[in-house]
Amino acid sequence: MAGESKSALEAFPLRTSDKLRYRDTDRQGHVNNAVFATFLETGRVELLYREGLAEEGAAFVIARMELDFLAEVTWPGDVEIGTAVREVGRSSFRLLQCVFQNGVAVARAETVIVQMNETTRKSRPLSETARQRLQTLISSAAET
Repeated sequence: MAGESKSALEAFPLRTSDKLRYRDTDRQGHVNNAVFATFLETGRVELLYREGLAEEGAAFVIARMELDFLAEVTWPGDVEIGTAVREVGRSSFRLLQCVFQNGVAVARAETVIVQMNETTRKSRPLSETARQRLQTLISSAAET
């Protein structure tokens, strides 16, 4: 995905952005790799809460995250985050996210999110409404 055009971002049904801050940089002058997790969080939170997936008495937790760094990110500027659903299970779903700077894919991540019961701390099945909404967020971006 490195070097893909901005049209690659448009393949994601959910898109948002983050402003880069000087404090995000490291000794080499590029954005520190730990900050990428924050970019991904920005996209996930938009999905979980803007799309109304959070249910009373339930919370979402990350069960797995795999992150590939594709290119360097430099300050100043912004990044754009694309989020798509790759797969929907009984109590979990898998996301594909890409981070772009100046239209270039700089990171790609797959994340497994599990809905859990806040009292028992065990997995809790997704509601039919949540499952249907997640299904609508599967896109061609998630086929890569």
